[in-house]
Amino acid sequence: MNVDVLIAGAGPAGLAAAIELRRLGVSRVLVVDREAEAGGVPRHSAHTGYGLRDLHRVMTGPAYARHYVRAAVRAGAEVRAGTTVTGLSRSPSWPGLPGGPEPAADASGLTGPARPAGATRHAGAPDPAGAPDPAGAPDSADAADVAGAPDLADAVSPANAAASTGPTGPLSATLTGAGGIETVTAAAVLLATGCRERPRAARLVPGGRPPGVMTTGELQQRVYLHGQQLPGRAVVVGAEHVSFSAMLTLAHAGADVVALVTDQPRQQSYAAFALAAAACWRVPVWTSAAVRRIAGRGRLDGIELADLRTGAVSFVGCDTLVFTADWIPDHELARLAGTQIDPGTRGPAVDTALETSIPGVFAAGNLVHAAETADIAAVGGRHAARQIAAALRGTGPPRTARIPVTVAAPLSWISPNAIHAGGPPPARRRFLLRSGTFRRTARLEVRQGGRVLATARARLVPGRPVHLDAGWMDRTDPSAGPVQVTLQ
Repeated sequence: MNVDVLIAGAGPAGLAAAIELRRLGVSRVLVVDREAEAGGVPRHSAHTGYGLRDLHRVMTGPAYARHYVRAAVRAGAEVRAGTTVTGLSRSPSWPGLPGGPEPAADASGLTGPARPAGATRHAGAPDPAGAPDPAGAPDSADAADVAGAPDLADAVSPANAAASTGPTGPLSATLTGAGGIETVTAAAVLLATGCRERPRAARLVPGGRPPGVMTTGELQQRVYLHGQQLPGRAVVVGAEHVSFSAMLTLAHAGADVVALVTDQPRQQSYAAFALAAAACWRVPVWTSAAVRRIAGRGRLDGIELADLRTGAVSFVGCDTLVFTADWIPDHELARLAGTQIDPGTRGPAVDTALETSIPGVFAAGNLVHAAETADIAAVGGRHAARQIAAALRGTGPPRTARIPVTVAAPLSWISPNAIHAGGPPPARRRFLLRSGTFRRTARLEVRQGGRVLATARARLVPGRPVHLDAGWMDRTDPSAGPVQVTLQ
């Protein structure tokens, strides 16, 4: 099977990228996801607040996921759930290249692969549920039917897509699903595999291994996808945005949430969230406290909690324990493909076009900045799509040497983490940073060699995004070495 762009991950970033690629006239876009249904994490996140920055409306998570899946299908992308990319390498042949197979023509006369059984239909297909989008028709910037796309004569064809990849050649991916193993050849690949929370074992919390210990992702799937009730006392480890989301999910499942527990000196979400938790649900936030041991065998009895200020240890009885935040990018495919991994984000290192160290392989969403909100991931997916379309047509900026962009402690990471001379600005013209410390008024300094390229003021909170304007990019010198962002 031959496509122009293969997207691994059917969450907000991957689906938004697929919609934008089709709007820009890229002919054959295949989106695959290992989950049983497309839509990503919002499918099982029933609270509201989704869609502000990308769709300019407020939606619940499931409605937001349905919107993107339906919009991608209407735009003409092929969306396949229950399919995992298990291999990624350079392909020896490509339709249109000398010696390569000729592409097949479908009923419309356009060249393209035959659609396997069970795959989602292309443009012109009715809505899967036969109903209008829950939030209304897709915005023109979010989706386009083939009739609304640029002239198909200008769309990326297998021949010019292959030529645009240069001497490195197209990419070959191995897909594994219920129907077996399949090889897909693509001119470009977008990795949008997202991130996950670090589980209890990876946090090295000692004690028993009873049922009832889980991450937010598992909690939300149990409650919102499978309708499970969780009566009894519950403790949430963490005090970031997602921690308060876990608290709401537990309340929905009938749990009595005892507290949110964080090892930080104060909670890391918005003050309004903590006030609402205390006022509406009577859930306190216990700061400077850490789980030292989990007690229980056949069932969870509770946790030993240490006060990091005094060293005192107390026992807190609970039936459910939810570990939140402490994000890890789902980078297994990126590592398998051989992309360079950034030591800060722990995802693939990307430039401002969101291209990895492997030409033709791009990455977007929470794979490269774990973890931002779904709408920020979607905006990043659109940005990647524009850069991919330009690369396939050969209209992107010339490929020049990468200039690494790094941070110094107590800053944790920056994304994107490389730039090119003459390259595009990042999505929303902002770099994203994380800090490992609190600072109400911080002064950030962008340096290259002995030169100060820019300064900026920011408020630093661990787990919260810090935005750095990209206006300094034009002042970099390709021969002056890495750029570093420091806290002054």
